[in-house]
Amino acid sequence: MDGEKIRSAGIATLGVGRSEYRGLVATAEGDELGRIYSIFSNTMAEEKKSRLLQVICGILLIVAILFIVTREPKRPAYQRWKDQAELLEKASEKSAAKARRSSDTELVRGLLNENLSDREFDFSVIAEAASGRKVIPLKSRESGDRVIAAISKVMDGLLPEMSASGSPVHELGRINEGSKYFENSLLKRLGEIDGISCEIPETRGGSLQRAGYPDLKITDKSSGEVYYLDPKLLESGSADSTFRSFYFAPKNETLKITEDATHLLLGIEHDGNDGRWRFLKWRLVDLSDLKVRLKAEFHASNRDIYTPSSVLEMNVIERKDDDR
Repeated sequence: MDGEKIRSAGIATLGVGRSEYRGLVATAEGDELGRIYSIFSNTMAEEKKSRLLQVICGILLIVAILFIVTREPKRPAYQRWKDQAELLEKASEKSAAKARRSSDTELVRGLLNENLSDREFDFSVIAEAASGRKVIPLKSRESGDRVIAAISKVMDGLLPEMSASGSPVHELGRINEGSKYFENSLLKRLGEIDGISCEIPETRGGSLQRAGYPDLKITDKSSGEVYYLDPKLLESGSADSTFRSFYFAPKNETLKITEDATHLLLGIEHDGNDGRWRFLKWRLVDLSDLKVRLKAEFHASNRDIYTPSSVLEMNVIERKDDDR
């Protein structure tokens, strides 16, 4: 039997039975028989390895399926993620608060170094910086004489009326509350003069607001020139006082300076006789040359102070019947 037949016979043993294998061995002689044994043995060994590998893979697959089916379901780590997110948020807030505190500290130190309370500023510069509108001196106005004449006419008739018995001002508890009566009268009577209009100035946000500077807006119709008028009450003899009597606190939305204008202050002097005030004279001032100072102060309201988290201890003393 030649080598090719022996090789083919060895390969074919993968599918032959025992009788065929014995027949093949019987026909072989000498070295050929040894080669047949070697080929067959190797083939059987490979077949056993292949089957063993299949069995092992099957066992592993079964184990994996059993593990997946019988294991306890893993709970999503939502709570852990939530806790971590809260920690990150708190850390971010703490960092932002620290940065804000540092920024506030630098700002306060910078303001203190400026000695703002000791400096004087031109009101015209402050008003223009806040509003973007120019403060125009009265002397440069074409309509200046007409506007002054209109104010003089109204005030010369208004002072005796406000001083007379039965005046609404005499019913007030504080003289400072009397300025609103002068404002309302000026608003009405100046608007009745030919060629002059008078109104409450609108804020930058487009709303009407009585509080805040200035109180009134006068317009000369022929020239279109605008004047802001702010009436102020003062007691006789206090014109030289150093107490603050003029305030300007600009805010973006509520700022009432919206046009280039001449700024006038109307000082109305009274005798100081509480409840029976008599108004003695008036003065008109051009504010284009006014010098102002800045009072920097930090303030808080009762609501800010007495918060539940700030109160350390509280006790209410009940009144006895004898105290009532």
